[in-house]
Amino acid sequence: MSPLLEVSDVSIRFPIGNRIAAQLSGEPGFIEAVSGVSFALEPQKTYALVGESGSGKTTLARSIIGLVPLHSGRITFAGQTISKLSESRLRQVRRDIAMIFQDPVGSLSPRLKVRSILAEPFKVHGETAELEEKIARLLADVGLPQHFVERYPHQLSGGQARRVSVARALALRPKLVIADEPTAGLDVSIQGEILNLMHDLQARYGTAFLMITHNLNVVRHVATRMAVMYLGRIVEEGRTAAIFKSPRHRYTRALLSANLKPDPDAAAQIIEAEGETPSLIKRPSGCEFHPRCAFRLPVCIDQAPEQRAAADHRFSCHNPA
Repeated sequence: MSPLLEVSDVSIRFPIGNRIAAQLSGEPGFIEAVSGVSFALEPQKTYALVGESGSGKTTLARSIIGLVPLHSGRITFAGQTISKLSESRLRQVRRDIAMIFQDPVGSLSPRLKVRSILAEPFKVHGETAELEEKIARLLADVGLPQHFVERYPHQLSGGQARRVSVARALALRPKLVIADEPTAGLDVSIQGEILNLMHDLQARYGTAFLMITHNLNVVRHVATRMAVMYLGRIVEEGRTAAIFKSPRHRYTRALLSANLKPDPDAAAQIIEAEGETPSLIKRPSGCEFHPRCAFRLPVCIDQAPEQRAAADHRFSCHNPA
């Protein structure tokens, strides 16, 4: 099956400070928020990008819908390269790509009622025929009563606001939905309800999901494949089941360890990443995770690791688990 979405060797840079001053000091006048990232998402599947805050996963997601320009690389959607499209042509593509933003309530306009929020995608793309029926269908799809059309976002609970966000994203039946931390800020029981809702809608409408999250317990249950990002690079990628069964990169193991369910008998298995995440302005030499890795070797300090292949996944580590 051909991929629905292909991200090929993508790098994203942001300028910092004064370019002339940077040249005189010998320092780069930019930070590389995403560097050399490649992965593919199949139709009707769920792919997860995971990593700590600042790992570049949200920046990468925003580049897919054209909110952040690429420095280099290519993004292909449904067989079409979309990373260099004009705004008018990109607008046509956006009909098939929707995004669920992180803040359940804050991502909804406080001045609009739910009716107007759900009507917006149809109006933007000129599909206003039978609008009230379409809005009613969306509310039914996400399990909300029809009278909610008269509510404002501040009158919704976090779970209800997230259901409205899901409904808005699926309004035009897109081929791909990018979900940025879709369960953030929700109680555990509500998280399960939202994930089950997304799974049911995926089965019903054949939508693919690109999920951005730091919650590996969520990833394990919903994603077919996943990529672990650190300082804007993918350090491990492949089938979710294979990575959870046998994580090879030391950063991946630290993330998985931090997400273990409390178990006194398993305390000795916990692996922690040392110290703080380095600044993107001054990336560490060699393997960029080495300052925080308890298993670093001398080679890790000076030489960046090459990518290796394992069963159903790939990783970049000099001293894999």
